[in-house]
Amino acid sequence: MSGVARLPGHALTTGALSPPPLASLHDALAVSFEGVLTRRECVEYTRGVYAGRGAWVPNFDGVQFTLGRAYYVHLETDREEEYFAEAAASDAAVDRFVPGLADRMLALLGLCVGADVTRRPGFCGPGVHVFPAGGHVSHHGGDVHWDIEGLTEEDVAAHAEALTAVLMLQPAAQGGGLRVWDKVYEGEESDEEPGSTRSELIAYGPGDLVVIDSYRLHQICASTGPLDRISATAHAVRTGAGWQAWF
Repeated sequence: MSGVARLPGHALTTGALSPPPLASLHDALAVSFEGVLTRRECVEYTRGVYAGRGAWVPNFDGVQFTLGRAYYVHLETDREEEYFAEAAASDAAVDRFVPGLADRMLALLGLCVGADVTRRPGFCGPGVHVFPAGGHVSHHGGDVHWDIEGLTEEDVAAHAEALTAVLMLQPAAQGGGLRVWDKVYEGEESDEEPGSTRSELIAYGPGDLVVIDSYRLHQICASTGPLDRISATAHAVRTGAGWQAWF
């Protein structure tokens, strides 16, 4: 397995990549696209996120916040019923405060996999993570994990193709990148301790997009400085009905 495939954002958005980036994940730990959004677009979306502060969903006692509801949070806190009941309201909040961002994430995912990507029925669409400056994740980094929450048991057993895409709107002032390990989920006995496994650190700039295999072990790194770390996130899986995405 090679390192990180780093590509210019215009190569993705103009459709100049053939085969699509999904193929690169068979050989690379991640695919990183620089400048998929302009800095001005990032500023506008970030302003929208702050304008929607009243609609932010607090998670894990304020360790992080989301605009829109994230499935893994509700799963880990036994609030799955709330997640599905509020899916329409979640999507409405995202569309109100960052109009067009969710659909843009779906379009970017589509370019990555070379096929249409639709919203997963009943689930919340793409949303936004906010990790506060000076907060727990800023000091300690995030949990080391894989993104298999939301995949069905059948998906996991078949190792169905699944991706996680993170689009940075406002990076932390320093740090806050993504570390990915050369280690994938291989069943319930899989160990989330990376040990001496080889890894790569991916730094984010405003407007950068990083795509990883959802089964790959990864972690948000610690950060410093006065800026909240704000990013749009979507997960996608190939199903019998085509590629479907959720948050």
